[in-house]
Amino acid sequence: MSERSALRVRLDRLVREAAKFGAVGGAGLLVNLLVFNLVRHTTDLPVVRASVLATVVAIAFNYVGFRYFTYRDRDKGGRTRELTLFLVFSAIGLVIENGVLYTATYGFGWHSPLQSNVFKFVGTGIATLFRFWSYRTWVFRVRPVKDGEPAEETAEPAGVR
Repeated sequence: MSERSALRVRLDRLVREAAKFGAVGGAGLLVNLLVFNLVRHTTDLPVVRASVLATVVAIAFNYVGFRYFTYRDRDKGGRTRELTLFLVFSAIGLVIENGVLYTATYGFGWHSPLQSNVFKFVGTGIATLFRFWSYRTWVFRVRPVKDGEPAEETAEPAGVR
């Protein structure tokens, strides 16, 4: 296989992975926004607390989607490690996502329902970029290559190969 066709194969795999990640993430975004607005309009919780609760529900939803759809072909050994890393990186994403909302709400006083949803959406978008990188690199790793199996050409943490 030429270097150009190998690059094309890697790019095709990345595009498919990003599409699957986007499908799960899009469904998770809907869950996140639905729970956020439901909690926001039916309880007296402050906006950022409602958002954190919604994000936690979406994280649980997304784990199932990522493990059994997006990354179903990845290494399934070490589930405790996988879940721990998923929760750590998800928590960082939660801070990013809700940090944007917090800044908009309490830093700039933008707290109408429309503004809250816009900044929740913006924060989720920024956090999603971080999550895509961290999940594919550290959480849902490529299966180890066994003798006679073709190697998968996806990203791995430095020094893992």
